[in-house]
Amino acid sequence: MRRIQVATVEVFGVAGVWLLLAMSGAWALQRATRNAGWVDAVWSGATGLGGAVACLAPVPGGGMHARQVLVAAMVAAWGGRLAWHIYLRTRGGGPEDVRYATFRREWGADFEKRLFSFLMIQAVAAWVLVLTVLMAARNPAPGLGLADLAGIVLLGAAVAGEGLADAQLQRFRVAGSGGICDNGLWAWSRHPNYFFEFLGWCSYPLIAMSGGGAGWVLALGGPAMMFWLLRYVSGVPPLEAAMLARRGEAFRAYQARVSVFFPWPPKRGA
Repeated sequence: MRRIQVATVEVFGVAGVWLLLAMSGAWALQRATRNAGWVDAVWSGATGLGGAVACLAPVPGGGMHARQVLVAAMVAAWGGRLAWHIYLRTRGGGPEDVRYATFRREWGADFEKRLFSFLMIQAVAAWVLVLTVLMAARNPAPGLGLADLAGIVLLGAAVAGEGLADAQLQRFRVAGSGGICDNGLWAWSRHPNYFFEFLGWCSYPLIAMSGGGAGWVLALGGPAMMFWLLRYVSGVPPLEAAMLARRGEAFRAYQARVSVFFPWPPKRGA
């Protein structure tokens, strides 16, 4: 048992180095292109790839387990879809993501230095997510069971929901009608893409849980951190501040009518 624990720590350490290097590269890429939107594509791809490789790392004293392959495929699919979506959104040379544009304006001459520090924090956040998937992949329970199936179903629903929310927002932007997107999922949550992103990370504690011990408790760190970041730090607050500055009373009315994060029927007459 000790050999497996040591090996897990080693894999986790290598993943941390990979993420620091990847986000350093993301900083260099945004500096060269003058578009920090590339940062999110690199972060998603690096987290998905790092998590998948960590899951597939051989466990001393045992062969490859089906759960390792399953979890590796899940995190790779998540990272690949999100990275590709952000790549398609960024490659056209359109406006910089509103969050980074706000940082560029507020930080001024210190933008590059402060952004580098911010990306190192993102690397640490990704490291917590890798720990989450690693705990699920190294669940020692024999065979695949109902908890594994529940994790697959939950992640599939989350990826599909996030993809649908992204597609609905993209269609609204292409239509060029202006205003606030409040159709489909956006009529039930002001940030459905963030909600489904959080929901997807809840699948890994489910998979880790059948192994008992501390593994599934450690796996809870990923979804807990993701909820905190998206809802209270780098997701909702800066985006809503930017939308209020751009849309004013129209966005205030949207706020009064639609749930901020968790999908919920819109308020009538708000």
